[in-house]
Amino acid sequence: MSDELEREAMEYDVVIVGGGPAGLAAAIRLKQLAAEAGSEISVALLEKGSEVGAHILSGAVIDPKALSELFPDWKAMGAPLETPVTKDKFLLLGPAGELSLPMFAMPPFMHNHGNYIASLGNVCRWLAEQAEGLGVEIYPGMAASDLVFNADGSVKGVVAGVFGVAKDGEHKPDYQPGLELHAKYTFIAEGVRGSLAKMLQAKFNLTEGKSPQKFGIGIKELWQVPPENHKPGLAVHTLGWPLDDKTGGGSFMYHFGDNYVSIGFVVHLNYKNPFLSPFDEFQRFKQHPSVKPNLAGGKRIAYGARAITEGGMQSIPKLSFPGGVLIGCSAGFVNVPRIKGSHNAMKTGMLAAEEAFKAVQAGRASDDLVEYEAAYHASWVAKELKQVRNAKPLLSKFGTLVGMALGGFDMWCTTLLGGFSFFGTLKHEKTDAASTGLAKDYQPIVYPKPDGVISFDKLSSVFLSATNHEEDQPAHLKLKDPSVPISINLPKYGEPARLYCPAGVYEVLYDEAGQNPKFQINAQNCVHCKTCDIKDPSQNINWTTPEGGGGPNYPNM
Repeated sequence: MSDELEREAMEYDVVIVGGGPAGLAAAIRLKQLAAEAGSEISVALLEKGSEVGAHILSGAVIDPKALSELFPDWKAMGAPLETPVTKDKFLLLGPAGELSLPMFAMPPFMHNHGNYIASLGNVCRWLAEQAEGLGVEIYPGMAASDLVFNADGSVKGVVAGVFGVAKDGEHKPDYQPGLELHAKYTFIAEGVRGSLAKMLQAKFNLTEGKSPQKFGIGIKELWQVPPENHKPGLAVHTLGWPLDDKTGGGSFMYHFGDNYVSIGFVVHLNYKNPFLSPFDEFQRFKQHPSVKPNLAGGKRIAYGARAITEGGMQSIPKLSFPGGVLIGCSAGFVNVPRIKGSHNAMKTGMLAAEEAFKAVQAGRASDDLVEYEAAYHASWVAKELKQVRNAKPLLSKFGTLVGMALGGFDMWCTTLLGGFSFFGTLKHEKTDAASTGLAKDYQPIVYPKPDGVISFDKLSSVFLSATNHEEDQPAHLKLKDPSVPISINLPKYGEPARLYCPAGVYEVLYDEAGQNPKFQINAQNCVHCKTCDIKDPSQNINWTTPEGGGGPNYPNM
């Protein structure tokens, strides 16, 4: 928590941490409401990336439902939702072939008619322009690294903009202690597994009575392909190979824009085999005969990775706490079967904004904004998540094939029967970290060497993410106990950090005789996916914010 340093303070009505779809929609809605009421409300938005959109990564097929509520004339305004989905395909892959699953067998909400293929990063850049036009103060490159509390224990605001701390903790000549941004209400919109959200959930016990949150890792590449291979509006999703039936996950491939193909692979992080590498499974997937022709003759132009919340309705924590709220993926509103969350993130930001605006107008501050939770439960977001609440638990319990069939049946029931399910509401039993199996029970996986044409290595991939961190700063990946990786994780689990990380951050190094293992953290490679914080079986890695502006700089992702 915040130390006793003397810092300058700035006062706002609302401070928003995170420039993703939830934070931006909240900021815009606050200013819209003020304009409608003929009043003023001061709003600051902090973004740890070098610019809004720099750290945004998503597939993405976007449901414009929330955007249409925020800006009914978004098309005329030039929002970059450029390519409508014209064809949906859902494939079950085997090692050498495919089975096309009929779209008519899926509930209507699983169809992508009316949705758009786009870069969510570019959508956020556009939203930031609209927000600034309405008077929102946006501060990019300002990582919110700590919380500030009032005397009564309520959240007073955040600390942001700490710069110039050396690796050894000493202050460099350009040291800046940061600012305190105080607010009547603080919105936490950090995205998946945010560091401040973790603190708040622990301090205010927001997850009491909830299932543990579940996660996936999504790894994505953006390709530019020859015109003859480009099929604008095609959206393809797959299950199956190269993952086995007990390992959840699948892929997406979207054709859009300037001969772009957005291709990605998701692995559910409750996988058991500690020798599995999601990155290498993705590289192997691209060699499948149903996939490779889409990329033939093309050029890979961007790469990135990001964790995804998958717990659904059962895992959403209490949404408000004294002095603030959780919105978007900080709470976890992703619809897993639809592989969509940005519309829900935006809507929850808008709901929180509406309740905070009413509270500020009424002279309230720093209290528990319980009206936001009530608004969520009455919204179409809650209804949507209720329909799909058992899809993820069924996959986890029964595997891909049986789980998919049961999940499909259950989603039809909830659709036709007003949310009723014969399964009731299934719970998630344990965390993804606790799902990791022991090394002695599995064989190491030998992955094919990358060909440099369709498949690639981690380091050349990280290069395409334009990731950069100031080298002389404390490592933002902190080990609670530095001895654990070698003394516990290596003998017990084969130290899976070297495999689940999609950016080559973690290595186990040996001397010339192959002895004396040493755990090395290459923090400068980190693409901020947060997988290590989630999947480490000993829960020994704590992801914290690096100096503002550090991390990936994603173009068109």
